[in-house]
Amino acid sequence: MTSSGPRAHYWLILLGVAVVLVGALVVAMPAHEEPSPRPAATSVEERVQQYSAALREDAAYRPPSNDERRTFVDALTSLSSGRPDDVPAVAGPLRALGMSVAQGVDDRTGRAYVIVSSEPNAERGWGLYVVDLTRPTRLALQVPHPANDLRTDEIGLDLFRKVPGSVLAVSGTHRAVANGAGDAAHRTDSMFHALAVEHSDRGLPQVQLHGFGDDSLSSADAVISPGAGEAGPEHRRIADGLEDVLRVCRAWTRDCGQLEGRRNKQGGVAAEHGVTFVHLEASRAVRDDAATWQAMVSVTAEVFARA
Repeated sequence: MTSSGPRAHYWLILLGVAVVLVGALVVAMPAHEEPSPRPAATSVEERVQQYSAALREDAAYRPPSNDERRTFVDALTSLSSGRPDDVPAVAGPLRALGMSVAQGVDDRTGRAYVIVSSEPNAERGWGLYVVDLTRPTRLALQVPHPANDLRTDEIGLDLFRKVPGSVLAVSGTHRAVANGAGDAAHRTDSMFHALAVEHSDRGLPQVQLHGFGDDSLSSADAVISPGAGEAGPEHRRIADGLEDVLRVCRAWTRDCGQLEGRRNKQGGVAAEHGVTFVHLEASRAVRDDAATWQAMVSVTAEVFARA
């Protein structure tokens, strides 16, 4: 049976409209629904904290080759002059190493910086590095165990902000990765160490941040050591300043247990060059109290800001 007349014409028009609307809807819809993306880090603080929190001890990892370390160090060193215009020239070589390169302005200090970072848990997990672009580098800050010594990354970033002209190096591995190959403080085949060697060659003072359990040295809240070197005026000034708020163990005057960093690889190179190396350990109680560790940072920053 067929339809005819005005009524059939009316239904044909409605059918045509419906087909057009359905077609438009199909074109407008995505092929499948995607979950809402996680907000990207928008500040240097978020980048550092998200990076450290993501590190796993079961990640794949391989140390960089000699050529890769040289390429990396040359690129980072070229950024130490404090000229933002130098960033594009080194971005290519760094990205070829599997690292991202991003510039920004710190919302706390108003200072321009560049952040160079490997992907967390990638085979080339070679670290995260923040360089102040507003002036030549004069202080190197090192966080070798960000996934293990909790909040040392936050402490390092706070110190970076308080001392203009700093470079912050955060290891890219959990210290247990690859049967200890990721323990940046005790290995010499990492990007982290290669950069520290360059800094010692250039005579830059270095502060390396660690954490210890409260029961490991119950008589102290912080341990200050020159590592393999000799204590200098910077170590003494930091210790003197901290004694108003913390119980301090001075490794050059008494035994501070296994917290003195005498076998620290970066400290060993600094000692060979006669460069200031501050191995600073903070107890878990100190690291859990922002007001306390910020006071520790302020004292340390004041010592190096004078230079």
